[in-house]
Amino acid sequence: MNRAPDDPPFLKSVSLRREWVESFETYPYSIPAIKHLTTLTLHPRVTFFVGENGTGKSTLLEAIAVAEGFNPEGGSRHAMFSTRPTHDESLPRKLQLGKNKVPRGDSFFLRAESFYNLSSYVDQLGFAPDKNPYGPVPLHQQSHGEAFLTLMLHRFTGNGLYLFDEPEAALSPQRQLTFLAALHDLVLRGGQFLIATHSPLIMAYPDAQILHFTAAGIAPIAYEDTEHFKVTRAFLNRRELMLKELMENE
Repeated sequence: MNRAPDDPPFLKSVSLRREWVESFETYPYSIPAIKHLTTLTLHPRVTFFVGENGTGKSTLLEAIAVAEGFNPEGGSRHAMFSTRPTHDESLPRKLQLGKNKVPRGDSFFLRAESFYNLSSYVDQLGFAPDKNPYGPVPLHQQSHGEAFLTLMLHRFTGNGLYLFDEPEAALSPQRQLTFLAALHDLVLRGGQFLIATHSPLIMAYPDAQILHFTAAGIAPIAYEDTEHFKVTRAFLNRRELMLKELMENE
Protein backbone atom coordinates (compact mmCIF):
# COMPACT_ATOMS: atom_id res chain seq x y z
CA MET A 1 0.00 0.00 0.00
CA ASN A 2 1.41 3.40 -1.01
CA ARG A 3 1.89 6.14 1.53
CA ALA A 4 -0.04 9.40 1.37
CA PRO A 5 1.82 12.64 0.50
CA ASP A 6 1.26 13.98 4.01
CA ASP A 7 2.71 10.91 5.77
CA PRO A 8 5.96 11.47 7.75
CA PRO A 9 9.09 11.70 5.56
CA PHE A 10 11.65 8.93 5.53
CA LEU A 11 14.54 11.32 6.10
CA LYS A 12 14.02 14.42 8.27
CA SER A 13 17.51 15.86 8.57
CA VAL A 14 21.22 15.43 7.93
CA SER A 15 23.83 16.47 10.50
CA LEU A 16 27.62 16.45 10.47
CA ARG A 17 29.23 15.08 13.62
CA ARG A 18 31.73 17.92 13.67
CA GLU A 19 33.53 16.61 16.74
CA TRP A 20 34.52 13.55 14.69
CA VAL A 21 36.26 15.61 11.99
CA GLU A 22 40.02 15.68 12.48
CA SER A 23 40.65 18.62 10.16
CA PHE A 24 38.47 20.97 8.15
CA GLU A 25 41.44 21.80 5.94
CA THR A 26 41.43 18.45 4.12
CA TYR A 27 39.06 17.16 1.45
CA PRO A 28 36.08 16.79 1.58
CA TYR A 29 35.76 18.80 4.80
CA SER A 30 37.50 21.78 3.22
CA ILE A 31 34.59 22.22 0.79
CA PRO A 32 32.71 25.25 2.21
CA ALA A 33 29.33 23.51 2.20
CA ILE A 34 30.78 20.66 4.26
CA LYS A 35 33.05 22.89 6.34
CA HIS A 36 30.11 24.94 7.61
CA LEU A 37 27.62 22.07 7.81
CA THR A 38 25.80 21.56 11.10
CA THR A 39 22.25 20.30 10.48
CA LEU A 40 20.10 20.43 7.34
CA THR A 41 16.36 20.06 7.74
CA LEU A 42 14.93 18.38 4.65
CA HIS A 43 11.60 18.92 2.96
CA PRO A 44 9.20 16.02 3.58
CA ARG A 45 8.82 15.45 -0.16
CA VAL A 46 11.31 17.25 -2.45
CA THR A 47 14.62 18.92 -1.58
CA PHE A 48 16.89 20.37 -4.27
CA PHE A 49 20.64 20.92 -3.89
CA VAL A 50 21.71 23.78 -6.18
CA GLY A 51 24.82 25.86 -6.65
CA GLU A 52 27.93 26.33 -8.76
CA ASN A 53 30.15 23.47 -9.85
CA GLY A 54 32.46 22.36 -7.07
CA THR A 55 30.32 23.61 -4.18
CA GLY A 56 29.75 20.14 -2.73
CA LYS A 57 26.25 19.20 -3.91
CA SER A 58 27.17 15.81 -5.32
CA THR A 59 29.69 15.16 -2.54
CA LEU A 60 27.06 15.56 0.15
CA LEU A 61 24.35 13.72 -1.80
CA GLU A 62 26.65 10.74 -2.36
CA ALA A 63 27.65 10.72 1.32
CA ILE A 64 23.98 10.69 2.34
CA ALA A 65 23.35 7.84 -0.09
CA VAL A 66 26.24 5.76 1.26
CA ALA A 67 25.18 6.50 4.85
CA GLU A 68 21.72 5.25 3.85
CA GLY A 69 23.21 1.98 2.64
CA PHE A 70 23.15 2.56 -1.12
CA ASN A 71 25.82 1.41 -3.55
CA PRO A 72 28.03 4.52 -4.14
CA GLU A 73 27.73 3.96 -7.91
CA GLY A 74 23.95 3.96 -7.77
CA GLY A 75 21.04 1.57 -7.73
CA SER A 76 18.96 0.11 -4.94
CA ARG A 77 20.29 -1.13 -1.63
CA HIS A 78 20.59 -4.54 -3.25
CA ALA A 79 22.82 -3.39 -6.13
CA MET A 80 26.06 -5.36 -5.80
CA PHE A 81 28.48 -4.03 -8.40
CA SER A 82 31.61 -1.89 -8.45
CA THR A 83 33.75 -0.61 -11.32
CA ARG A 84 36.16 1.81 -9.69
CA PRO A 85 36.06 2.94 -6.03
CA THR A 86 36.27 6.73 -6.21
CA HIS A 87 33.93 7.81 -3.42
CA ASP A 88 35.05 9.26 -0.12
CA GLU A 89 34.59 6.73 2.68
CA SER A 90 35.00 8.97 5.71
CA LEU A 91 32.22 11.55 5.27
CA PRO A 92 29.29 9.06 5.30
CA ARG A 93 30.51 7.71 8.65
CA LYS A 94 30.44 11.22 10.12
CA LEU A 95 26.87 11.98 9.08
CA GLN A 96 23.92 11.53 11.40
CA LEU A 97 20.66 10.97 9.55
CA GLY A 98 17.42 11.93 11.26
CA LYS A 99 15.00 9.21 10.19
CA ASN A 100 11.39 8.35 10.79
CA LYS A 101 10.80 4.68 11.49
CA VAL A 102 8.33 4.08 8.68
CA PRO A 103 8.40 1.08 6.30
CA ARG A 104 9.78 1.61 2.80
CA GLY A 105 8.62 -0.27 -0.22
CA ASP A 106 11.28 1.17 -2.48
CA SER A 107 14.47 3.30 -2.51
CA PHE A 108 17.05 4.23 -5.13
CA PHE A 109 20.20 6.30 -5.71
CA LEU A 110 20.79 7.60 -9.25
CA ARG A 111 24.10 9.07 -10.40
CA ALA A 112 24.19 10.45 -13.93
CA GLU A 113 27.91 9.78 -14.30
CA SER A 114 27.66 6.07 -13.45
CA PHE A 115 24.26 5.29 -14.97
CA TYR A 116 25.94 3.34 -17.80
CA ASN A 117 27.53 1.01 -15.23
CA LEU A 118 24.20 0.58 -13.46
CA SER A 119 22.48 -0.24 -16.76
CA SER A 120 25.11 -2.88 -17.49
CA TYR A 121 24.57 -4.42 -14.07
CA VAL A 122 20.79 -4.48 -14.47
CA ASP A 123 20.98 -6.02 -17.95
CA GLN A 124 23.35 -8.72 -16.65
CA LEU A 125 20.78 -9.78 -14.05
CA GLY A 126 18.86 -11.37 -16.91
CA PHE A 127 15.28 -10.52 -15.99
CA ALA A 128 12.62 -12.06 -18.21
CA PRO A 129 10.95 -9.28 -20.25
CA ASP A 130 7.56 -9.88 -18.63
CA LYS A 131 9.07 -9.91 -15.12
CA ASN A 132 11.61 -7.10 -15.42
CA PRO A 133 10.96 -4.33 -12.85
CA TYR A 134 12.89 -1.97 -15.15
CA GLY A 135 10.50 -2.48 -18.05
CA PRO A 136 10.36 -4.87 -21.01
CA VAL A 137 13.21 -3.28 -23.02
CA PRO A 138 16.85 -3.75 -21.81
CA LEU A 139 18.30 -0.46 -20.59
CA HIS A 140 21.23 -0.61 -23.02
CA GLN A 141 18.78 -0.87 -25.91
CA GLN A 142 17.40 2.55 -25.01
CA SER A 143 18.91 6.01 -25.15
CA HIS A 144 20.29 7.48 -21.94
CA GLY A 145 17.18 9.60 -21.46
CA GLU A 146 14.76 6.81 -22.33
CA ALA A 147 16.48 4.43 -19.90
CA PHE A 148 16.34 7.03 -17.14
CA LEU A 149 12.63 7.67 -17.66
CA THR A 150 12.10 3.90 -17.64
CA LEU A 151 13.22 3.95 -14.01
CA MET A 152 10.73 6.69 -13.20
CA LEU A 153 7.82 5.03 -14.99
CA HIS A 154 8.47 1.32 -14.32
CA ARG A 155 10.95 0.72 -11.51
CA PHE A 156 9.91 3.23 -8.82
CA THR A 157 6.79 2.69 -6.75
CA GLY A 158 6.68 6.03 -4.92
CA ASN A 159 6.80 4.46 -1.49
CA GLY A 160 10.46 5.22 -0.85
CA LEU A 161 13.45 7.53 -0.66
CA TYR A 162 15.05 8.60 -3.96
CA LEU A 163 18.38 10.41 -4.36
CA PHE A 164 19.17 11.82 -7.82
CA ASP A 165 22.45 13.44 -8.88
CA GLU A 166 21.95 15.71 -11.93
CA PRO A 167 19.11 13.80 -13.63
CA GLU A 168 18.94 16.50 -16.32
CA ALA A 169 22.18 15.16 -17.82
CA ALA A 170 20.09 12.47 -19.52
CA LEU A 171 17.07 14.52 -20.48
CA SER A 172 16.07 16.96 -23.20
CA PRO A 173 14.02 19.98 -22.08
CA GLN A 174 10.80 18.23 -23.15
CA ARG A 175 11.80 15.07 -21.27
CA GLN A 176 12.59 17.18 -18.21
CA LEU A 177 8.94 18.20 -18.24
CA THR A 178 8.02 14.51 -18.48
CA PHE A 179 10.32 13.95 -15.52
CA LEU A 180 8.43 16.61 -13.52
CA ALA A 181 5.11 14.91 -14.21
CA ALA A 182 6.54 11.52 -13.15
CA LEU A 183 8.12 13.10 -10.09
CA HIS A 184 4.78 14.56 -9.04
CA ASP A 185 3.06 11.20 -9.48
CA LEU A 186 5.67 9.52 -7.25
CA VAL A 187 5.35 12.28 -4.65
CA LEU A 188 1.58 11.73 -4.57
CA ARG A 189 2.32 8.08 -3.87
CA GLY A 190 4.45 8.94 -0.85
CA GLY A 191 7.92 9.31 -2.34
CA GLN A 192 10.60 11.59 -0.89
CA PHE A 193 13.32 13.03 -3.15
CA LEU A 194 16.74 14.64 -2.70
CA ILE A 195 17.92 16.00 -6.06
CA ALA A 196 21.17 17.77 -6.96
CA THR A 197 20.50 19.72 -10.15
CA HIS A 198 21.49 22.64 -12.38
CA SER A 199 18.22 22.58 -14.32
CA PRO A 200 15.89 25.58 -13.88
CA LEU A 201 13.09 23.40 -15.26
CA ILE A 202 13.49 20.61 -12.73
CA MET A 203 14.01 22.88 -9.72
CA ALA A 204 10.75 24.67 -10.60
CA TYR A 205 8.77 21.84 -9.01
CA PRO A 206 6.30 23.56 -6.64
CA ASP A 207 6.21 23.07 -2.89
CA ALA A 208 9.85 22.02 -2.72
CA GLN A 209 12.78 23.24 -0.68
CA ILE A 210 15.79 24.61 -2.58
CA LEU A 211 19.08 24.56 -0.68
CA HIS A 212 21.77 26.82 -2.11
CA PHE A 213 25.40 25.67 -1.79
CA THR A 214 27.86 28.59 -1.65
CA ALA A 215 31.24 29.55 -0.19
CA ALA A 216 29.38 30.64 2.95
CA GLY A 217 27.67 27.27 3.42
CA ILE A 218 24.17 26.00 2.67
CA ALA A 219 20.99 28.06 2.99
CA PRO A 220 17.41 28.00 1.64
CA ILE A 221 16.75 30.11 -1.43
CA ALA A 222 13.64 31.04 -3.41
CA TYR A 223 13.39 29.69 -6.95
CA GLU A 224 13.34 33.16 -8.53
CA ASP A 225 16.50 34.11 -6.60
CA THR A 226 18.60 31.23 -7.94
CA GLU A 227 21.30 32.05 -10.46
CA HIS A 228 19.92 29.28 -12.67
CA PHE A 229 16.59 31.09 -13.03
CA LYS A 230 18.10 34.56 -13.38
CA VAL A 231 20.71 33.62 -15.98
CA THR A 232 18.25 31.57 -18.03
CA ARG A 233 15.63 34.32 -18.03
CA ALA A 234 18.19 37.01 -18.88
CA PHE A 235 19.59 34.96 -21.75
CA LEU A 236 16.18 34.17 -23.25
CA ASN A 237 15.05 37.80 -22.97
CA ARG A 238 18.32 39.30 -24.29
CA ARG A 239 19.84 36.47 -26.29
CA GLU A 240 21.40 38.46 -29.15
CA LEU A 241 22.84 41.14 -26.87
CA MET A 242 24.28 38.64 -24.41
CA LEU A 243 25.81 36.56 -27.18
CA LYS A 244 27.35 39.69 -28.70
CA GLU A 245 28.83 40.69 -25.35
CA LEU A 246 30.23 37.18 -24.80
CA MET A 247 31.81 37.00 -28.27
CA GLU A 248 33.31 40.46 -28.02
CA ASN A 249 34.85 39.59 -24.66
CA GLU A 250 36.57 36.66 -26.36
